[in-house]
Amino acid sequence: MIRAVILDDETKGSSLLEHKINALEDDIQVVKIFNSPQFALDEIKDINPDVLFLDVEMPKINGFQFLEQLGNFDFEVIFVTAYNEYALEALRANALDYLLKPVSPDELYVAVQKLKKRIGLQHSAMQNLDKSSATAVASRLALPTAEGIYFVKKMDILKVEAMSNYSVFHIANTKSKIIVSRTLKEYETTLSDGDFMRVNRSSIINLNYVVRYKKGDGGTIELLDGSEIEVSPAKKSALIEKLFNY
Repeated sequence: MIRAVILDDETKGSSLLEHKINALEDDIQVVKIFNSPQFALDEIKDINPDVLFLDVEMPKINGFQFLEQLGNFDFEVIFVTAYNEYALEALRANALDYLLKPVSPDELYVAVQKLKKRIGLQHSAMQNLDKSSATAVASRLALPTAEGIYFVKKMDILKVEAMSNYSVFHIANTKSKIIVSRTLKEYETTLSDGDFMRVNRSSIINLNYVVRYKKGDGGTIELLDGSEIEVSPAKKSALIEKLFNY
């Protein structure tokens, strides 16, 4: 539900606009009417509306001065006024729309459709941002060590080897090793996407860094750093299928 607020010093005009808005759409509703800019300054941010229908000519301060005194806000503004000479100033104030009194239902409908589109785009942008953030987090691993926590991109992991109850992470294109006091089994689930595979009891490899497969009972994998890792016979078929479909 889109939450609307009206600020208009004329009680009759604000009530009429409320009726027109609430009769127009099922998904927009007037939640508060202010007939005093001073009261609105104190309360509107707590209401957290989606849109403010704002009069221009009011006692003491006008609509533009109201926005200046309000400071930062995150709702849309639709000016509603009996005077058409403020259109340019409304544009400079980044208003969504500018309606002349008496407000035509058709013009109000168009303004509300524009509002719904703007809010929809904002929500879409936020969702995309959340997805991007989630993807960024999912693409990294936090590796706790005795010295601190290392944050490593999954794509940079060459291989992970078991060492007793520890896991040793080898980072591609470097000689870096990160030793974590967790078992390989715990990381097998974390590294379960298409880029990684556990090829024997003690090794998980990044398929991006495989340069050669040598035939044998289970075979042997050669990685980009020159290291060779034996493949368990039970893993051979799955590994070859992954390599040829990679």
